[in-house]
Amino acid sequence: MSDKKLRIAIIGAGTVARDNQIPAFLKCERAEVAAVFDRHIERAQALCDRYGIQKAYSSYDDVLGDPDIDGVSICTGNVSHESLAVAAANAGKHILCEKPMAISVQEAENMKRAVEENGVTFMMAFVNRFRQESILLAEQLEAGRFGDIYHARCGWVRRRGTPSGWFTDSSKSGGGAVLDIGVHVIDLTWYLMGRPKPVLVTGVTHRHIGSYETRSVKGWAAAGAKNGVFDNEEAATALIRFENGASMSVDISWAINGREEKMFSKIYGTKGGASFKPLELYGEENGFLTDTVPVLVPEDTWQPAFERETAHFVDCVLDGKRPISSVYDGLTVQRMLNAIYDSDRLGTAIAL
Repeated sequence: MSDKKLRIAIIGAGTVARDNQIPAFLKCERAEVAAVFDRHIERAQALCDRYGIQKAYSSYDDVLGDPDIDGVSICTGNVSHESLAVAAANAGKHILCEKPMAISVQEAENMKRAVEENGVTFMMAFVNRFRQESILLAEQLEAGRFGDIYHARCGWVRRRGTPSGWFTDSSKSGGGAVLDIGVHVIDLTWYLMGRPKPVLVTGVTHRHIGSYETRSVKGWAAAGAKNGVFDNEEAATALIRFENGASMSVDISWAINGREEKMFSKIYGTKGGASFKPLELYGEENGFLTDTVPVLVPEDTWQPAFERETAHFVDCVLDGKRPISSVYDGLTVQRMLNAIYDSDRLGTAIAL
């Protein structure tokens, strides 16, 4: 194991960088946050002052030209992921990229090509793979407890929970609820199914509620004020079929007139099944059906998911490991996400 520290530049000084990525990297003994970049230098400087980081940049070329920076953590809006990642790869910098990978399959393919041509490490920040529940279920899947997974259900249904700022503007986000929260549940469930190859996607998106002024609701606030643009979907449903015959049904909404369902993922196999939240294992013993509820490690003694994610990225770069959430995974999830939009637009199933 190398004694070297990985020097990271945080790209984008928004909420994800401030509350998640920077605190997680600062807890990693093998990493150093060397710089923060933002087009608005005052925002970059504010994070540097808050966390004691030495360099604030407003020029991305200066970040990539800095020999003291080994890698970047891309925490910007969706529409900029491709250009930032390709430039970083071409400069020989390793990349941790927040979800979604891009706004189109073509962009994701461009990123994959640049990463492979330059031999840098690329990892998707699919943080839910690093939660206690996910790790336990992945271990049980590997041990064969569930048999062959043939169906899964997943979703994240908010009654009112639309983010503000660039999230609702397709020119900046590339999509709405599908790219924002759908990516979380689709990736996690696909991962817990064993990552089968998707072959057919049917999807429908909805735009009915749009912007609202519900007084009792406080939504996620992106950097910048509301700009009055709301041209993204607020809800969607999809059915994804896989090469091995398995299927996945998906329900997502930022806003819908119904009971909320917090992020959930359920898998069904020939020997047993499981639920991500609440964490339960379903099976049969001695002729009786069984529901098993594992006791998790107390939260205050368990390394948080963002810290596990960033530590894994650092280990992959320094020790030459393959990331759990690789560039291939990012591209495959992107194909499923964009197929939902294509299916809705064309009114037919999309073959991948």
